[in-house]
Amino acid sequence: MEVFEAVADPTRREILAMLRQRERTAGEVAEAFSVSRPAISRHLRVLRECGLVAWRGEGQRRIYRLRAEPLSEVDRWLEDYRAFWADRLDALAEHVVRRPRTGDG
Repeated sequence: MEVFEAVADPTRREILAMLRQRERTAGEVAEAFSVSRPAISRHLRVLRECGLVAWRGEGQRRIYRLRAEPLSEVDRWLEDYRAFWADRLDALAEHVVRRPRTGDG
């Protein structure tokens, strides 16, 4: 599975957001969701296989951390869209500044 497919899932995006804050055990990740532990395990496996997370063993526990490097592919893809939205937002700002004020303000 590629990075785009992995981040398309809202649960996996939330897991990435959690790991952005700090490393977490698989149990901590699972406790944050109402789905089963096996389901979270599958999400973590997908994230691991596409390189977005890494883990280390500590006794019986697996501790996961974010690996943001693969997100650079998404960032490169979004670059053209940033320019698109920047142009649109600049035009909106210009329109708002030029628009005559009405009412009591």
